[in-house]
Amino acid sequence: MRIKVFPELAPPFLFRRHFRRNFSVRASLDSDLPVRVRFAPSPTGNLHVGGARTALFNYLFARSKGGKFVLRIEDTDLERSTRESEEAVLRDLAWLGLDWDEGPGVGGDYGPYRQSERNSMYKQYAEKLLESGHVYRCFCSNEELEKMKEIAELKKLPPVYTGKWATATDEEVQEELAKGIPYTYRFRVPKEGSLKINDLIRGEVSWKLETLGDFVIMRSNGQPVYNFCVTVDDATMAISHVIRAEEHLPNTLRQALIYKALEFPMPFFAHVSLILAPDRSKLSKRHGATSVGQFREMGYLPQAMVNYLALLGWGDGTENEFFTIEQLVEKFSIGRVNKSGAIFDSTKLRWMNGQHLRALPFEELSKLIGERWKSTGLLTESEGPFIDEAVQLLKDGIDLVTDSDTALSNLLSYPLRVTLSSPEGKPIVEDKIPDVSASLLAAYDSGELLGALEEGHAGWQKWVKGFGKTLKRKGKSLFMPLRLLLTGKLHGPEMGSSVILIYKAGNHGVVAHQAGFVTLRERFETLRQIDWEALNQDQPALESSATISN
Repeated sequence: MRIKVFPELAPPFLFRRHFRRNFSVRASLDSDLPVRVRFAPSPTGNLHVGGARTALFNYLFARSKGGKFVLRIEDTDLERSTRESEEAVLRDLAWLGLDWDEGPGVGGDYGPYRQSERNSMYKQYAEKLLESGHVYRCFCSNEELEKMKEIAELKKLPPVYTGKWATATDEEVQEELAKGIPYTYRFRVPKEGSLKINDLIRGEVSWKLETLGDFVIMRSNGQPVYNFCVTVDDATMAISHVIRAEEHLPNTLRQALIYKALEFPMPFFAHVSLILAPDRSKLSKRHGATSVGQFREMGYLPQAMVNYLALLGWGDGTENEFFTIEQLVEKFSIGRVNKSGAIFDSTKLRWMNGQHLRALPFEELSKLIGERWKSTGLLTESEGPFIDEAVQLLKDGIDLVTDSDTALSNLLSYPLRVTLSSPEGKPIVEDKIPDVSASLLAAYDSGELLGALEEGHAGWQKWVKGFGKTLKRKGKSLFMPLRLLLTGKLHGPEMGSSVILIYKAGNHGVVAHQAGFVTLRERFETLRQIDWEALNQDQPALESSATISN
């Protein structure tokens, strides 16, 4: 990969006695070379929504530029890294639809794609830095290092390395090696000057080198340190753009020094802001669900998660908030990523999920919800005319697939007594509801109502019109008492469709016994036993006979 480093800004980094006091680094890609980005999670836990958004921004950038999206597993933390966590991360990325071009399970020309399998390469480059004088062996014990930190704290100075091994002679080093004393590899950092980069999101960022001090790149047990691994990996995998969370911004100083010491071409850097909780603190478990896996188990759709995560810090400049992943690829630009923190709003995410749920092809939506109803024991079937009609009726009140359970249960239930005794139901009860109830019972007993329901919506509409004329009622004075008497509720989906569906549910046997379904016949039996006189005297509705079991 031929990334040009502007010579006037970023000359090859050689450690000389007279190091430049200030220098800048900037990358420039040849237009004919492909963009290569990477997402590099540590398999030490679940995929956090912050990591998922970083992966998404890398994916969208690569796809929008016709480049490659590389997945690399950073498992150098041997004690905390597990293959189970790695598999969970891969599963969550696949669920989101962020397919990678190179990485575990896919392969590629720049592998291996797990850091634990690249140790020989890290040692090779560490030795190269040792030979060139950019690093040195440090034999300081932990006790000596702690003493340096304590002294720095007392003097209120940065905790930089002040040991003797940066200037030790070859004889002193050989003497320690002969004793078998363990050692680390420390990178020589200039004692003065500053480094400046042009971040694609945050603009110009600079650091003073004096605050850093010589840092370890290889531990005494032979394990490489994170910043060294990342730099070697990104360079040898020809990564052109490093898009990552802003918490990695301080690491850029160490990595830039290693890039220059190894004469690697410098990539572009883009540091994305953190995702914040509503109280503007860093989003954490105490704020509720934070991992992709949790949201998947809660019934969220991957396309809704992708859409919402994209809007956390990015927008296309319009009022539009609904995007498919294909539209995001088309619209995405790193230049429109905001550098301020984005608030994670679970209410907005739920709303977004509802938008995507209802945007599914109806067959897919019906299958999804039908399978849910059967799996939760509400229905005995997962497909068919009843399921299709129920989904069509209830979908506007469903934001999560799990909401469908409550929506159907509410439709099947008949909380008449509770509603009649409620403050909201009182005005309807006082509006001569016993007369409406008596007429409704007569229509049921005569078969008139059932005949109308058998004809479907046309039959229902014709019957309601005639029923209203008989009672000399229309509008709310007709429909509110009817809804209350037939559904047991004051609010809900379209009444005619609801009553027809309740009628069909009682005839088709599709509702499971444990669903708490009150059939139309049982509803009218309940109506017969309401003591309206007692209710109008502000007393509980009394039954004139034994309680009917629902």
